[in-house]
Formats: sequence, C-alpha cells, structure tokens
Amino acid sequence: MIKAIMKIFSSFALCGLFTKALSYLNRYSFIQFIIKVREKIRYNTSYHSWIAKNEPSKSDICLKSYKLRSNPNISLVVPIYNTPRKFLTQMINSVLGQTYPHWELCISDGGSTEPQVKAILEQYAKRNRKIKIKFLRENKGITSNTNEAISLATGEYIAFLDHDDTLSPFALFEVVKAINKYPKADLIYSDEDKISENGKKRFDPYFKPDWNPDLLRSTNYIGHLTVIKKELLEKVGYLDPRFEGSQDYDLVLKASEKATQIVHIPQILYHRRIHGGSVAQDPEQKMYAYEAAQRALEEHLRRIGRNGTVKSLPILGLYKVTYELSRFPLVSIIIPTANNALLKKCVNSIIQKTAYKNWEIIVVNTNLKDEAIYNYCSTLAKNNSKIKFLTWNDKFFNFARVNNFAARYSKGEILLFLNDDTEVINNDWLERMVEHALREEVGAVGAKLYYPNGRIQHAGIIVGGEGIAIHLHKFFHRKSYGYFGRLMAIQNVSAVTGACLMIRKKVFEEVGEFDERFSLAFNDVDLCLSLRKKGYLIVWTPHAELYHHESKTRGYEDTPEKRARFKVESELFLQKWKEELTSADPYYNPNLNPKRGDFSIKV
Repeated sequence: MIKAIMKIFSSFALCGLFTKALSYLNRYSFIQFIIKVREKIRYNTSYHSWIAKNEPSKSDICLKSYKLRSNPNISLVVPIYNTPRKFLTQMINSVLGQTYPHWELCISDGGSTEPQVKAILEQYAKRNRKIKIKFLRENKGITSNTNEAISLATGEYIAFLDHDDTLSPFALFEVVKAINKYPKADLIYSDEDKISENGKKRFDPYFKPDWNPDLLRSTNYIGHLTVIKKELLEKVGYLDPRFEGSQDYDLVLKASEKATQIVHIPQILYHRRIHGGSVAQDPEQKMYAYEAAQRALEEHLRRIGRNGTVKSLPILGLYKVTYELSRFPLVSIIIPTANNALLKKCVNSIIQKTAYKNWEIIVVNTNLKDEAIYNYCSTLAKNNSKIKFLTWNDKFFNFARVNNFAARYSKGEILLFLNDDTEVINNDWLERMVEHALREEVGAVGAKLYYPNGRIQHAGIIVGGEGIAIHLHKFFHRKSYGYFGRLMAIQNVSAVTGACLMIRKKVFEEVGEFDERFSLAFNDVDLCLSLRKKGYLIVWTPHAELYHHESKTRGYEDTPEKRARFKVESELFLQKWKEELTSADPYYNPNLNPKRGDFSIKV
C-alpha cells in the first residue's frame, strides 16, 4: 500500500504537481484523491501516442494554408505583468511560429516593474510589425489590461491568449479553416492540454464536447482557445472588471447568448502552463475567481429570464444551477412490472422519500403470476388514490407499447418512465428532474443511476462513431468526479435511459411516443434522437439519484430468441439513424474512444 501511494505521489511530482496533490488531499477525501490520480494516469498514458498519430507536421499545414478561400486577420490579445522571461518569449514565439500568416499580436503591459519585460517586448516589436505593444502606467488587473490589448486589435476575430501559455503551431490555421467551413461562426473554441513549467512535457488533455449549454452553466468547459468575432464582441461588450478572475467565463456566457453559430474544433490548439503561480497548478490561489464565476452565472440566468440559484460544488470550478419551480405540475410515474420482487422497494421508495407532492403512480401489470406481488399492487391501488393499477393483456411483452398504453391513461402534464427495479436515493430527485422538464427547449431528462454496489450504471448515453449506444462513465466509482468533473455536472447528452426518463406529455405526443418497432431495445435512445431532430435538448442531471438493478425485469439478451430479437432491432435502429450513427457524438469528442464511453483516448 505504501509503495502504491508513493507511486501516485511521484506521478504528480513528475508533472510538477506535488503541491497540487497536497492541496487536493487537504480539500477532498483520500479516496477521492486516489480515484482522481488513477483516472489522470489512465487518461495521460496514451496521450503521447495520440499526439504522434493525430497532429499534423508543420510542412503539411503550410501547404494547406494557401488553399483557404477566406483569410481573415486574427488579433491575439495578451495581458502581461512581470512575466518571467522564459514564459514571455515562449508565448511570443508560439505566435511567431504560426503557419497561418494573417495575424497580429496585441500585448498590453500593466506597468511591469521587471525591466527585462519592456526590453523583450520592444525587441520583438521592432523585429515584427505585427506585434503591437501598449505600455500602461499601472497594473489595472487582468480584465482591464486585456481590454487595453483589445483596443489595439484591428482583426475580424479576437483570440485570447494568457501571458504564460502557448499555442500549437497550427492553431490559427485550424481556426481559420473552421471559419471557412462555417462562415456564420462567431464563437469558436478548441481542445487544450497542459505543459510543464519548462514547456517540454505535454499532459492532461481536455477533449471537449461540441456546444453544450447546460454543461457551460455547470463549468467553463470552453476555456481555451477561445476566439470571438469582433462584431459579436462589440455587441456584448468587452471584459467586465466586476468578474475579475472569471472575466473569460462571464464573456463566454454573454457571447453564447447572442452568438449566431458556436463552433468547436476538436483539436489541441492551446497549451496551459503549470507552474507555481498558475491557477492550473493550484486553483485555491485565486478563490475570488470562483466567487466571480458564481456571480457571472447568476447574472447569466437573469439575462436569459431564468429564476434560479447558483451554488458552488465541492470541486472548484463546478456549479449547481437550481431552477426555481413557479408551479408543481402533476407527474405521472409509469412503472411496467412482471413478477419483479423489487417493485415493492421501488414504489415504497417513491412514497417514503419523494418530497415533491404532486404525483401519481401507474403500475402496469404485464404478466403478473406472482400472487404476492399481484396482491400488493391491488391493495396499494385500493388504499392510495394516487396509485393506479393497469393490466396489459397482450401475452407478448413490448416495452414501447406498454409505456405508450400507460401514458394514455395518465393525467400528468409530465411523464416519468421508470423501471420497477429502481430505488430512490435523494428526496428532491423529482424536483431536480422537473426543473429541467419544464424548460421549453428541453425534450427529455435523465437521472444518475447506480448499481447496488454504488458503481455508475447511467450517466448519459452517447451514440455514433464506432458504437451504437454507449453509457458514459459506466462502472466508475460513485465518488468519482468523472472526466473533468462531468459526473458532477448537469449537461446535455445525446440520450438517456428509459429506466428513468422524464418528458412533458405534450412533447411525448408530438414526437409520436415510443416507436413500438423497438419492443425492448433502443426505444429510449430512439425517442431521444427523435427529440433532438426536432431541436430539443436532452438533459442529464447528477442531482437526481437512484439505484438501478439493471435488466432484473426483462433479463439480458441471453437466449437465442432474445439475441435474434436484439439483432433485428439493432439493424432497424442502424437503418433509421444511419446519418447520426456514422458521425461522432457531439456531446463526446471524436478523439475519445466511443466503444468504451469512459473518455479514454482513441489511438
């Protein structure tokens, strides 16, 4: 055990993260620390292989750069103050080394007291006219210094670069390539990684999803590299000093509200430096930044007309947005069952633990032969006016048809399709789902489901790529924060499981209910894809938690008959959603392994 712990600590030390490790241990539990380190090691193991396989050579990019139809000028804005010589020169050289030629570097020096800073800047500016420098009399802070740098910019697009970070040599070329492909793009962001203090080691890659509005309200996942069309920047205003430390988060939130098109470039274009003075190394150095982020989110909610509260989560940089419920519509909880002894535990957990009062339960008897369970259901329905007991007479079980049948008997404005092998954990689970189901832009809502041993069973579903429908973070430890905190974050996903799926009844009818051709498999994913096709978002929330004894009701595909049925439904699903399944899932990342759903790198 001692050797294992020493190995973990040494892995942090190799990346210059020993101080961060101690800080993390102090803030979080030892178990969470071990989980985080194991995940970091696993994510970094194959990164260098990925770099060798996926990143283009400089000569290749140079040849491609001349084939662009449009060549806009990109203004890189950088605020600096007493930047160490090595960091400053590496940052500037990373811009000078860009294979795309149409750029300008706008630097605002906030009255640096270190004499070498001015000398270095003047030397670079003298050698290259595309480098513009503004020397301020005093340090106005990152926000105001950045605004001063923006005032120098004449480019059509503004890119933000920190004084101690660097760009990939092909960064601006990829940005302009995206602009050529998406001419309406006015907010662009890329993937990023970290570099060691000496700039020689690259690690901790962050492969981000495409535009994910709910994830942005949970954390500033957009980060770097961020590029904003100057026209949009003028519209929303420059960086706001009130949010010093999280001024970039505030700006991205504002820009996202008015952007015409938000484009994600799934490539590592930006390198954040880890060193003793960086937030990337020790987030607790600037706690005020997290308070500013919380206020930025609160103002964002007000601007978009949402009443809600924002609360910081245990992991720094993650937030929980709770939307205020102005009304409490009836929720019809539909539970098909067939000889499952777990039904009683499921129903009792709803009755005993649910704080939300306005609900009804519709239990559908699909083939009840167990007399004890049948009597339990009958007695429950007789003694509780909020519970109905329906009988499904067809001898062939069809999950989609049974749920459609029950939905027609429901009185609720909101439907919740729930497996009879689930068990409620937190008493506000229903509120945490209803708050999203009532949002007009949301189609379906899913919950965080655990196996009985506490491991993750469901945290959203991805589709496409090399897999059909894969659960994210499956089998991860319950205390794991997941990939860059995503097990703790409300977010948009491609689909959620029908084991616990909430939807407004009006929307359910709008998309034609469950497709009954999918008798057992893919009906939930099919429903979600139909919702997305109509422009609805699918939301997964970690704040509604239940246990799920997966497949206890219908069993697994372990007989020739079941396997044959599964094959037929798989082929139908592939045919119906061919276009969606041949492209990468927008809420995952094409550089991650879609067969696993565990955010491991695809090499």
